[in-house]
Amino acid sequence: MKTPVVASLLFILTPLALAEPLTLSGRNGSGDVIQLVGPDARQQIVASIGERDFTHEASFSVKPAGVVEFIDPGYIRPIGNGKALITVTVSGHSSASIEVQVEKCQSPLPINFSNEVVPILTKYGCNGGGCHGKSGGQNGFRLSLLGYEPWNDYDYLINEGRGRRIFPAAPEHSLLLTKATGEIPHGGGARLELGSHDYQFLSRWIRQGMPYGSETDPTIERIAVFPEERTAGSGSKQQLIVTAHYSDGTQKDVTRAVQFEANQKEMADVNESGLVELKELPGSTSIMVRFQEHVGVFIANIPLGAPVDLPKPRNFVDHHIFRKLDLLGLPPSHLAEDSTFLRRVTLDIAGRLPTQEETEAFLADTHHNKRAAKIDALLDSPEYADWFANKWSAVLRNKRAKDEYARGTYAFHQWVRNNLAENVPFDQFVGDLVTASGEMGQNPPVAWYRTVSDSKEQMQDVAQVFLGIRMQCAQCHHHPYEKWSQDDYYGFTAFFSTLQKKPGEQPGEQIVYHKRRDAGSQNPNTREVLKPTPLGSEAVTVSAENDPRFALADWMRDRNNPYFAKMLVNRYWKHFFGRGIVEPEDDMRVTNPATHPELIADLAEYFVVSGYDLKDLIRVICNSHTYQLSAEPNGYNTNDRQNYSRYYPRRLPAEVLLDAINDVSMTSDRFNGQDQGTRAIALPDDKYNKDVYFLSVFGRPEMDSACECERTLDANLAQSLHLINSTTIQSKLTSNTGRASKLASAKEVADESRIAELYLNAFSREPRPDELQAARAHLEKKRGRAAADEKLSEAQAEREAFEDILWALVNTKEFLFNH
Repeated sequence: MKTPVVASLLFILTPLALAEPLTLSGRNGSGDVIQLVGPDARQQIVASIGERDFTHEASFSVKPAGVVEFIDPGYIRPIGNGKALITVTVSGHSSASIEVQVEKCQSPLPINFSNEVVPILTKYGCNGGGCHGKSGGQNGFRLSLLGYEPWNDYDYLINEGRGRRIFPAAPEHSLLLTKATGEIPHGGGARLELGSHDYQFLSRWIRQGMPYGSETDPTIERIAVFPEERTAGSGSKQQLIVTAHYSDGTQKDVTRAVQFEANQKEMADVNESGLVELKELPGSTSIMVRFQEHVGVFIANIPLGAPVDLPKPRNFVDHHIFRKLDLLGLPPSHLAEDSTFLRRVTLDIAGRLPTQEETEAFLADTHHNKRAAKIDALLDSPEYADWFANKWSAVLRNKRAKDEYARGTYAFHQWVRNNLAENVPFDQFVGDLVTASGEMGQNPPVAWYRTVSDSKEQMQDVAQVFLGIRMQCAQCHHHPYEKWSQDDYYGFTAFFSTLQKKPGEQPGEQIVYHKRRDAGSQNPNTREVLKPTPLGSEAVTVSAENDPRFALADWMRDRNNPYFAKMLVNRYWKHFFGRGIVEPEDDMRVTNPATHPELIADLAEYFVVSGYDLKDLIRVICNSHTYQLSAEPNGYNTNDRQNYSRYYPRRLPAEVLLDAINDVSMTSDRFNGQDQGTRAIALPDDKYNKDVYFLSVFGRPEMDSACECERTLDANLAQSLHLINSTTIQSKLTSNTGRASKLASAKEVADESRIAELYLNAFSREPRPDELQAARAHLEKKRGRAAADEKLSEAQAEREAFEDILWALVNTKEFLFNH
């Protein structure tokens, strides 16, 4: 067997062994003739053999001289008009050539402020949120955040302060340059190198009279990143090329003008010139590329290179996951044992531990289809509706801010639960929520509009929860990592602009209704009133008589909607794996790509074709071999979190853990306003976090936001202390009617059977021999103390022994984690 290091080296060296041809890529990744127009034109060239980049290892030459010169490896600038041939050679390989043509090298072109000057200010951080781009500016000078309002930036630079920042007669003495270079004191320090190309460019712009540009000047329509994706071994480097495409059809290399950012810094680094260096952790990672309001992404697959023996796929989920594991050379763990699977799937679907009877029946069942049958049974159980209603109530912020809100929060929770129990299609569920009107006693989803109170908040929650788009940034400025602008923000908000409220029949309640008027929302920056506009689509016309929310619901539920189904399947994937195919699960954007784009697309398509059937989606996920893999690493996948080569253990959520402790100890909690026996997973709102310290300390969400990140699954000292010595836990373990007391009294039952009962209820398995031996030894130790100490009765010693064993099991990682 090859070690991962050797296998990775073999992967890197494979292109050399195959003697693939050397290829050169210029603008847009093309091997066509490179055309440079004007003295400021630049071009990055990438030299590749197969998928391996040799740009920074190759030697470059150009003939004839005097046309272009190299600034850095593969990066050229014009020095004279004419044609030249660039030849690139990699040691041990035949060379390759690419032609370059230079025009107007001695004729500086007019400079466009928004296209060329603002990107320089952005590149050096001048208009960042920590500098002059923050609200109110910095030290008397302000710029629009990230340059999204160039017309204002131009006015700030040229006219504000009587134009003191610009000195046309001697551009090099302009404050814009002297502060940026550190020639005079500058709070941000030296940002621009004296005499650099960008320095000379700004000087020339001032010398040209600080033109803003004309209305006929071309505008940037998009950027393209080359390569878009590569598979390369750890330690490999990849030079990127970024090309701007303009409205007049022209293209320009902007590689040195964009901002690069690694999305997973533990997997890759990138420098300001676009050179990516991959690290050792196998998997997929991405580099975000931003040029003003335009964004792009580069994806790198980093293989481990180990030999892979894949099991037979059970469904299309496995096809996608196994194909990626094969590409990466990342062997999956073995299939989980029946006991592990039963505990895992019961916790994930029903939010509870399997009963002893369920465990014994499942382990004794020899039918080949018993796992699928168990999944179906759990989906039909009342606990399924309880657990997922808990999930959706948190996301939909079913918050009891006042005591009189209880009627609404209870009704809303019950409405959510009923929809899940009846398996109402998800598109109908969302449509009924978004378009809810009336009084919450008759139409419970109206309660959502009480917590999510204004139109902007309603729009933001709908976008984040159901579309996976975080619109908050676009309220004040263009989204820095997305394509959404202020117009997009207020156009989408317009769907809620006719929503009105009035007092309801009960104290603290409201009636929601549509006010007959034209729907619209004003962009406070431009003062333009925008019609209701779906994200990425054209505005819709809605008559004053019609509630625009119905048009929104129709657009969301359309099977061609690019966001709706993908968001849901990604959210549910994270529920079962602890990580979304896109992570975070509600931040789905171009610059945060999916680890398995084909998988999320196929899952979304399956979900739509199924009629938005939530239970069927869960069946597909849970019946996959991928979901049923063991959590035990195999020596290759210990650190894997994103490729699903094994199940990654997760701490039990607060409500599930409290119920699990109650189940294993045979106790229960009495919650205010709830019937005796109500489980923690069935609690309707946030009020119980204040009533039950356990739920608070173990991270039950406060339901203040639409983000599932509000739930805390991290371990901390307070949790450990609570489990070890709190009166709450001790009272459960020592209850006179609890399991420890019951087992201690059953003296006619063999020790092995009584110990096994604890293990079957806590871990869904029989104790291993060493565990059985340790438990029996503890029993004997306690019995021995009773015989030697008259103050300790035999019955008390027996009970304390079982309490001790139960306490130890509850505090193990195997109990506290779903694995």
